[in-house]
Amino acid sequence: MKKRVALLLTAVMLLSVFAGCGNKDNNQNEPTKAPELTQEVTGGDENQVTEPTAEPVEPTEAPKEKMDVNIGAMKGPTALGMLKMMEDAKAGTTANNYKFTIAGAADEITASIIKGDIPIAAVPCNLASVLYNKSKGGVTMLGINTLGVLYIVETGETVQSVNDLKGKTIYSTGKGTTPEYTLNWLLKSAGIDPEKDVTIEYKSEATEVAAILSQTENAVAMLPQPYVTTVLNSNAKARIALDITKEWEALNEGSTVVTGVVVANTKFLTENPDVVNAFMEEYVASAAYTVENVEAAAALSEQFDIFKAAIAKKAIPYCNIVLIEGEEMKEKASAYLKVLFEQNPASVGGALPEDAFFYQR
Repeated sequence: MKKRVALLLTAVMLLSVFAGCGNKDNNQNEPTKAPELTQEVTGGDENQVTEPTAEPVEPTEAPKEKMDVNIGAMKGPTALGMLKMMEDAKAGTTANNYKFTIAGAADEITASIIKGDIPIAAVPCNLASVLYNKSKGGVTMLGINTLGVLYIVETGETVQSVNDLKGKTIYSTGKGTTPEYTLNWLLKSAGIDPEKDVTIEYKSEATEVAAILSQTENAVAMLPQPYVTTVLNSNAKARIALDITKEWEALNEGSTVVTGVVVANTKFLTENPDVVNAFMEEYVASAAYTVENVEAAAALSEQFDIFKAAIAKKAIPYCNIVLIEGEEMKEKASAYLKVLFEQNPASVGGALPEDAFFYQR
């Protein structure tokens, strides 16, 4: 028996030697494999194992410190797309630390935009062009945030198309500003002479126009949101007869009304492109939130003193909140600014802005 066991052991040893030689010849060109982690049994305890040695952990890069960025906006429709960002900034969850300034009038923030104290702001489209020309390229357009907010309101049923405005008296605000130029262009596009075929009476305040609508049968007026909503809430006879933006687009293919845009101080943009790009990514999501969550956005509107929630809830669907960037922004804004320039060059700062005005991220 012992002799048989010895013979078997000898045979196993010989096979092991030959197998080792064969592997050496066949695998000499293969890369060396990392040894597999095994448990090594020691002593007399079969459950005792050696612990694997942990690999050294590389130190992680420290998170970048957030930058403090002042953001400006007008107290109106152009601020509505920022509402979710305002809430997130208050909670400290935005990419950077945003401090929002809501201005009642444009001249409250224009100087700060040019100086860079408010490096990012939402402003009227034509004002952006004026600032670009005034600062000789010191302001850059990042995106369109609001399309048209003008509507024809009537206390009757006589206006069903732009052609029906012929022969009417139209009450409006905005003499010498974009509402006048927008209405004139719309009428001309429909073959109506603004000076001969209609009578346009401009009032200094939207409340004056609202009073006329409440006192006059079959009165016709052009008003912006949210004043349209205010009139509809207080006057059961009033109705929206025409959406100026839709009528404009129907008569001018490829063109539209551009009310508000978001701009950046060019020096700040050049020095902090990552900050601006991060802001724009958040703006895209914020604008979508306003459009898709009207009731919640309306509550934020009141919280941040833009509009009362009840008014905002009804007005938001008519405010054309968007976020359009890149080539589409350039095409739409350029076409609209050209309309303004042709009527009054001073309305866009004396000249149409160059291509450098339009940011491509």
